[in-house]
Amino acid sequence: MDCNRKNKALLIVSHPGHELRVHHWMEKYQPMVLVLTDGSGSANCSRLSSTTVVLGRAGASPGPIYGRFSDREMYAALVKRNKSLFCQLLHDIVSVLEQEEISLVAADALEYYNPSHDLCRYITGTAIEIAQRQTKRPIQNFDFSLVGLPDACPPRLRDSALCISLDEAAWQRKLAASRSYPELAGEIDAALRLYDPDAFRKECLRPVANDVGLADRPAQPPFYEQYGKGRVREGVYSEVIRFSDHMQPIAEALWDEVLATA
Repeated sequence: MDCNRKNKALLIVSHPGHELRVHHWMEKYQPMVLVLTDGSGSANCSRLSSTTVVLGRAGASPGPIYGRFSDREMYAALVKRNKSLFCQLLHDIVSVLEQEEISLVAADALEYYNPSHDLCRYITGTAIEIAQRQTKRPIQNFDFSLVGLPDACPPRLRDSALCISLDEAAWQRKLAASRSYPELAGEIDAALRLYDPDAFRKECLRPVANDVGLADRPAQPPFYEQYGKGRVREGVYSEVIRFSDHMQPIAEALWDEVLATA
């Protein structure tokens, strides 16, 4: 699918820095950007200011939800299964979709890697579903990989995906933006070592169902459960976030808001 500037676009990410994965798409679509957390991690040091610089240089703009939660607050809300807090966030995003007359949304993929990433995907799909039902306007829903190959796209989705190849100038701008993001220096270096750097010369946004993941269970315990056990042992967090105990009930509570709308 070719880029279409007639679309009014919204980018929704769980953490600041995720926008780097779709840097050239941002240059083309110039979306409003919602960031759910401040990316402060366990160190409690926000990285929103670095994302603000990236957005400004790419022609994108921060939206009304921009680092609403610290990572610790998000983690605590997930552990407590604070459904009312996440439903409020959901309806605030619905308001953005409706008031801004958004026609295309890109957001974190469901990868069972980080609970905040997956929550972002559940909220995004649910918000789009509600906004479509209330406004009768179609809204395209796309995701992009954060932990897999940056150009990952199943063959069956190739024809309907937004796949953008970067020329040398766009690649250099993307690389410069990544290198100028001090809080992610280690992660950027690791990604460039793990994958051929040329893989980052293509950005693939895949069409995704609004209810993705609701009827599925991961085939094995998500990575975040294994990682969380170590963080609990280290005393960083008090409890492990688990799919069955925490993520699934929240995802279902969010979709119940769709049913209430219907």
